[in-house]
Order: sequence, then structure tokens, then C-alpha cells
Amino acid sequence: MPTSARFRPRRLLALATDSLPARAYLGLVALGVVVMFLAPDSPYAMAAALLTAPLSFLPVVLPFGAGTAGGGAAEVTAAVLYGGWLLLCALVNAAAFGALARRPDRAPDRTPSARPRRTLLAAAVDNWPARVYVAVVAAALGTFLYAVLLSPDPGFAGIWPLIAAAPLSFLAAAVSAPAEYSLPWLGTLVFTVGVALAGLVNAVLIGRLTRRIGGAPGRG
Repeated sequence: MPTSARFRPRRLLALATDSLPARAYLGLVALGVVVMFLAPDSPYAMAAALLTAPLSFLPVVLPFGAGTAGGGAAEVTAAVLYGGWLLLCALVNAAAFGALARRPDRAPDRTPSARPRRTLLAAAVDNWPARVYVAVVAAALGTFLYAVLLSPDPGFAGIWPLIAAAPLSFLAAAVSAPAEYSLPWLGTLVFTVGVALAGLVNAVLIGRLTRRIGGAPGRG
């Protein structure tokens, strides 16, 4: 009997907790939250936000967040909302790790000669959530390249692809920084390629998660 492709919260929670990679990830996020409270001025206080990226960076484009001014109730409400959002982001990312850790479902007539790499990368383009995400990353990269190559004042255009493809995009930024000082065009190239690869990794995770939540349950 065919199964519905609708969203299943219980399956999301199961994927986020029933595998070692997912549980290890949640443990790291919990450690990041502890550091955030114990040492809010430390550079490591951003660990929880980085580990739950890119979804955790979505409130950046909103006019409110954890640092909302106004005192009292406004700050408490913003902090509670941000904490809840961080928890949801952690569960979604953990579920993505859980989906990646599970072996893909095989059709009965599929031969062993199927290429696992092609099957893995197909998850980045064969479902709408992953396609939309790829389009967002492409738009962010396009804006960045236009600002750097054609605009007289690129400003902070690199922040958008950095956020869209986080957290691995921060590694791309770190790798491209040395080249930026000597050969700016090389730094731009390394950053662009790095962000594209980071976005591809995220798209694969989104695609695998979409398959697991929307499809029939599979065995781990």
C-alpha cells in the first residue's frame, strides 16, 4: 500500500535520536549551549549557532532576535523564542544526520551495479526542499559575484552566501582568506567553489531528510 509523502513529526524526532551520529551531534549542540551560558563573551559562544546552521541564521533577516532591545518582557520573549528556534534547528539537523546514516532504501529490481555516489548526489535535486535550497544558495552566490566583479562597492555581499551555505561555508571563508590578500581573484574563486560545495553538502542532507520523512520507513 502506498504511503503518503506528508510531513511526519514523529519520524523527524525518531531520525534525530535513533542513531549514533544524530545523538553525538545533539550532544555537541548541548555542549555549545552550555558554553554560550557560561562564557557568553567567548568566541566559542557562537558554537551552538554554527552547529545548527544554516537554519539558525534565518532570524538574522528578521527584525527581532535574541538581542532584541526594549528591556524586560521583550528581551525574555525574544530569548525564549530564539531558544525554541535553536532547539528546532538542532532537531532538524540531527534528523538529517540520522537520515544520512541510514542505508538508502533499495527497490527490489535494483541491481548491485547502481552507483552509490550518483544515488547520494541525486538527493540534492530530486525533491522540492533541496531544489529550493539550491536556488537560494545560487542566488546568494550570484549576488556575491555580481557585487565583487561588477559593482564598484561590493560591501558585505559575501555575508549572504556565507549564511546560506553555513556551517561549512565558514571553512571556505577561512581557506580563501590567505589568497585574498595576495591574489583577490583567487580568493574569490576559492570562496565561490567552497560555498558551492558547502551548499551541495547541505542540499544532500536536506534531500535525504525529505526522503526519510516523506517516504516509507526504512531500516537503519
